[in-house]
Amino acid sequence: MKKNLLIGAATLIVSIPTFAGDYLTNTNQNAAFLRMVARGASIDIDGVYSNPAGLAFLPEDGFHLSLTGQSAYQTREILATSPLWTLDGNTTERYYKGTASAPIIPSFHGAYKKDRWVISASFAITGGGGKASFDNGLPMFDALATGMIAQQTGGKITPNMYEINSAMDGKQYIYGVQLGASYRINDWLSAFVGGRMNYVKSGYEGYLKAELNEQYAQLAPAMGLPSATLANLELDCDQSGWGLTPIIGLDAKLGRWNLAAKYEFQTNLNIENKTNKLEVPVGTPEEVIKPYADGEQTPSDIPAFLSVAAGYEILPTLRASVEYHFFDDKRAGMLNDRQKTLKHGTHEYLAGIEWDVIKYLTISGGFQKTDYGLSDNFQTDTSFYCSSYSLGFGARARLSDALSLDIAYFWTTYDDYTKTSADYNGTGMPGTDVYSRTNKVFGLSLNYHF
Repeated sequence: MKKNLLIGAATLIVSIPTFAGDYLTNTNQNAAFLRMVARGASIDIDGVYSNPAGLAFLPEDGFHLSLTGQSAYQTREILATSPLWTLDGNTTERYYKGTASAPIIPSFHGAYKKDRWVISASFAITGGGGKASFDNGLPMFDALATGMIAQQTGGKITPNMYEINSAMDGKQYIYGVQLGASYRINDWLSAFVGGRMNYVKSGYEGYLKAELNEQYAQLAPAMGLPSATLANLELDCDQSGWGLTPIIGLDAKLGRWNLAAKYEFQTNLNIENKTNKLEVPVGTPEEVIKPYADGEQTPSDIPAFLSVAAGYEILPTLRASVEYHFFDDKRAGMLNDRQKTLKHGTHEYLAGIEWDVIKYLTISGGFQKTDYGLSDNFQTDTSFYCSSYSLGFGARARLSDALSLDIAYFWTTYDDYTKTSADYNGTGMPGTDVYSRTNKVFGLSLNYHF
């Protein structure tokens, strides 16, 4: 049980997707995405990320720049049900809530067009982007501590005799710098070749301490216990790593239609530990401690990503688009080959529409459906996901011929995920976790060309 306690705690390698997209990929890099969602066939400055080949069809030569700021707020909730919480045969519930916030997420997109050529660059938070805090811990910690205490004391110490104090903070940021070139091959076809350098900065702090209640603490020697502390665990670890993502794209402009595709190759990436503190129960095997020791590396690949999109000009003032994303998650390496437990890669379906109400104002809205290939073995308390649908809406105000402002709001509704186990967190008792989430994002982009 001591071994299981450390294994559970060590899964504090947290993924924090506060944006739209896959486990390690943020697809919303501009407020234009938040207000319309389906931007894969865009011919605009946000195409630096969403449709880089389409930049070759920008109507004007010169510099095109966009500066974006986003704020994202998310909650994560776990309803844990098990007779373990009392060990008296009665099934009870415990509720855990975590919050993840990213008050200011900046990004920059720039492009220079000259005749058939466009050179483009961007800086953005391409994955993660926030900090998650569970101030009252997680059910996996409480379950493992409860089971360990019951095992080590032969059932003499019951949950009503002690208190468990635990908490966990996790953070994750993947910074991406992208550079590439687009070329218009002829009047209707263009291509893009480029790449992105990804730098990962993540970390976690967690602790768990189980101590006898005051009325029982003085009885510790009589119970054969060296002190009133029944379990103690502390982890403080920072992680970093980097990897390169090759990117290619095509765009075909056919009358009122615009068809586009982008493919981002898998990014092979290992994150290295800088462990500041690792305190575990006495007797924990070395092979369990080693993967989380200072200097150890863990695979955290960014999966290959395919985007295909079609845009159609219904009227000169009315445009619509549809889009499909596929993330090849099952081929991207994760800790302990966790990716192999997925049923399939992630599928996303997007649609959007925008209308030029007047010359200087465009309004828009969009929809996204995200289908993860989740399984019980993939889901953990520290890193769980829920399939969802998202809605976004907003507007673009043209402040002058050269300057425009995008403003948007985007929120996500998640499906609850229920995980039931006959061996709840390795304790030998049954239990059920219901995972749920919320997510809201607000964004502004200032666009300028000259």
